[in-house]
Amino acid sequence: MRIALAQLNQTVGDFDGNVARIVADEIHADFELPGHVHHPILSFSPDAVMLISATKTFNLAGLQISNIFVSNQPMRRRIRQEISRAGYSQLNVMGMVACKAAYAHGEEWLEELKTYLTGNLNFVRSFISARIPEIRLVEPEGTYLVWLDCRALGLNDKALDELVIQRAKLWLDGGHMFGQGGSGFQRVNIACPRSLLEQAMEQLAAAVASR
Repeated sequence: MRIALAQLNQTVGDFDGNVARIVADEIHADFELPGHVHHPILSFSPDAVMLISATKTFNLAGLQISNIFVSNQPMRRRIRQEISRAGYSQLNVMGMVACKAAYAHGEEWLEELKTYLTGNLNFVRSFISARIPEIRLVEPEGTYLVWLDCRALGLNDKALDELVIQRAKLWLDGGHMFGQGGSGFQRVNIACPRSLLEQAMEQLAAAVASR
């Protein structure tokens, strides 16, 4: 089942005005890094709503399929009604087949992917430490989205974006787009071939050195 997160939050929020309900988007849950364990929200709060999907893990986003786990039966009925009204009640066959195949047969592939991503993270860590000490890696516990703390460069967000986009020729996520707390940070996706990641880091190092 698939529904816009904002609409789902509204549906859950309207369900019982006297009780706070949790809607947890756990779409990156499969990407725990070594030494870390993901704890699903339902293991702490059985009445919570948990959202997961094979789309991030197995790169199936174009097939538009995801899963909503709801143990509270009255809430489950309400959510199903809203999904139907939104027009997302009918899943496409390719999405269902791909999702089933991924969960049933994709474990070996996923473990190899996580090993590769760990290698990419290790590369970024070593490269930044040796070549761009002004930037600090924020050590992640999971996912393939890595945060870089660039505040020591002494640039405001506009200048930092210009450095990354115009000088380094990279398209990262400026941290400020996520709110005030992200100011001075950049987010990089390391789910790519190592050679591409190496090229990106070289371009970033050259841009920082030339500022």
